[in-house]
Amino acid sequence: MTKTGLNLKTFAVVALAILSAIVGPIPGFAQNDNKVVLATTTSVRDAGLLDVLLPMYSEATGDIVRVVAVGSGHAMELGRRGEADILILHDPSGEEQFLADGFGVDRTSLMHNEFVVVGPSSDPAGVRGASAVEAFSKIAQSGSRFLSRGDNSGTHAKELTIWNRLGGPSRDRSWYWESGQGMSASLQVAYEIRAYILSDIGTYLRHSTGSRLEIMVSGDPALNNPYHVMLVNPARFDGLNVEGARRLRAFLISADVREMISEYGVAEFGRPLFIPDVD
Repeated sequence: MTKTGLNLKTFAVVALAILSAIVGPIPGFAQNDNKVVLATTTSVRDAGLLDVLLPMYSEATGDIVRVVAVGSGHAMELGRRGEADILILHDPSGEEQFLADGFGVDRTSLMHNEFVVVGPSSDPAGVRGASAVEAFSKIAQSGSRFLSRGDNSGTHAKELTIWNRLGGPSRDRSWYWESGQGMSASLQVAYEIRAYILSDIGTYLRHSTGSRLEIMVSGDPALNNPYHVMLVNPARFDGLNVEGARRLRAFLISADVREMISEYGVAEFGRPLFIPDVD
């Protein structure tokens, strides 16, 4: 395997061998037009990881993956309606409720990275180097502008857990804005209005070129950001592509794909954008 992990044809052979070993022979290889609906958090798409992995999967299996990139909350709503076959999420408490309600099965750790607080280089609230809770407190006390995604995403859920430790954002909402958009779009808005924002590190690194937003807070254990892959429960809905979802899950958690995840971003940023996990 190359260090970049981007050799599609070489990896297709490896991927097919992995899948065949896990799920048995794949009928109709190269002629299979099965569609697998993957509802995923926007950060995985915006970091570019799916652009690397999914072409390999499709070449190896013939499956066509339809990606619906939304916040984790919306992705789970699609699962609750039977409108997705497989989910990639980063909202642990929401995922546990989804499982408890009987809508998900086979939840598996996939990878993790971290959230970071980024903001204008002038750092008007003086949060550089603080913990996440300290940074949020200083932002609120100073009335410096803060942009929330406000979209029921995993990032939004993490942000709210931090605010809740401080009793929630102040009732004076003049400094607290909401974008209602995905991560990359929200970063652009934060840049334009010179606001602080919570971002996953992968999307920030991928979309921060030319931006004067800088990392203010990182390395806080409270900002750990785990991702899981989970199947929508086939017992709840007719018409799900169960076998396709199982194939895609097997591919994503395979040893070779985990190695590729560990290398993704190193050549460009000097660090991986995600760290693979093993249950």
